[in-house]
Amino acid sequence: MASSSSIPSGHILTPVSVGELVDKLTILQIKSERIADPAKLANIRIELDRLMPLWLQVLEANVELEPLRAELKAINELMWDVQDALRDREKAQDFDEGFVRLACDVGRHNGVRMQVKGRINVLSGSQLQEVKQYRVDG
Repeated sequence: MASSSSIPSGHILTPVSVGELVDKLTILQIKSERIADPAKLANIRIELDRLMPLWLQVLEANVELEPLRAELKAINELMWDVQDALRDREKAQDFDEGFVRLACDVGRHNGVRMQVKGRINVLSGSQLQEVKQYRVDG
């Protein structure tokens, strides 16, 4: 296995859609607001510091993306809360109707999240598009 010193800058660059960049950025922002551990926060801030300039470049070219970024952040905050509630119920072995409802919420919120990411990609002219396909029984 190659050591991390084989990566020239200590990280790799990979092409992603603009929607994926915004999604990653909003999740990091939520983590920076909700995680208290100093070591974890330091890593989160490093990543935020690397990604924020990319976002600001995109935003400068298309300010109409800001409301979509805010919408995506709100959805990701909701997803975070739902996942926390699911983990709490799982820990308590509480698999009642509330657990099932929360599990269904994950799929529903993720669908809205994908729509917003798609709108970001279209509005920004992103060459990369995230593609999902779900099996439909019936």
